[in-house]
Amino acid sequence: MRFVKGHGTENDFVILPDAAGALELDAASVARLCDRRAGIGADGVLRAVRAKAAGDPAAEAQAGDAEWFMDYRNADGGIAEMCGNGVRVFARYLVDSGLAAPGEWDVATRAGLRRVTLGASGDVSVDMGPPEYLGTGEASIAGRVHTGTRVSMGNPHLACPVGEPVAGLDLTRAPAFDPAAFPDGVNVEFYRPVGERHVEMRVYERGSGETRSCGTGTVAVAAAAATDSGVAEGDAAGEWIVDVPGGRVVVTLDGRTSHLRGPAVLVAEGEILSGWLRGS
Repeated sequence: MRFVKGHGTENDFVILPDAAGALELDAASVARLCDRRAGIGADGVLRAVRAKAAGDPAAEAQAGDAEWFMDYRNADGGIAEMCGNGVRVFARYLVDSGLAAPGEWDVATRAGLRRVTLGASGDVSVDMGPPEYLGTGEASIAGRVHTGTRVSMGNPHLACPVGEPVAGLDLTRAPAFDPAAFPDGVNVEFYRPVGERHVEMRVYERGSGETRSCGTGTVAVAAAAATDSGVAEGDAAGEWIVDVPGGRVVVTLDGRTSHLRGPAVLVAEGEILSGWLRGS
């Protein structure tokens, strides 16, 4: 089994080329691949499969003219709907390996089509769709309750503002939340304004723990920060800079949709020994 390793603002992934949809990928194998001591190490796995061979009837039905489907799995092996950093890395992989041309085209995901724009090198931009505001929610860390904005980006988020630098937060354990409010789990972001349309954030991702970045989370935070700053939900236009432990991305809100722009870096490729993976 071939693999490529890449990251977007240090949110890292193992990419598995599987154009014909021949791989049988189970949760245990994904967790083994993502293990940072006994495996390759990653926050998740991106299986690159042609949309019509995805083996997912719902994904195939909504793929439209998109040639490629991003089959994303969290580090614990759980299937996820969408990954903003992952889709940028996925697009960069397709272009760098000659499977797609630079330009603008759609990637099929479980959250629907996502349009990517990229050149032969450099940053990748993706249309993330409109943030869906779902009211308020609560999460607690170290016995302290934080109230935040519930935002769906095709996957669930709770974006909580804090008054102190986010570097001081204890995210060694998963934030507690009401499972009735988030039956499928939730990605919890903590953010602090550091300038005009400029925030810093940290995130605890469901199925992966704290990660160095979360693409959908940066958009959720920008959307929440825009409403916190008094901008009307439908008029939350403009660019927001979001700093994460792994770097910086730019989120553009225009009242209709959202765009995420940032780096997508491929760092290595190789071969997974089949005997090792079967041993999982």
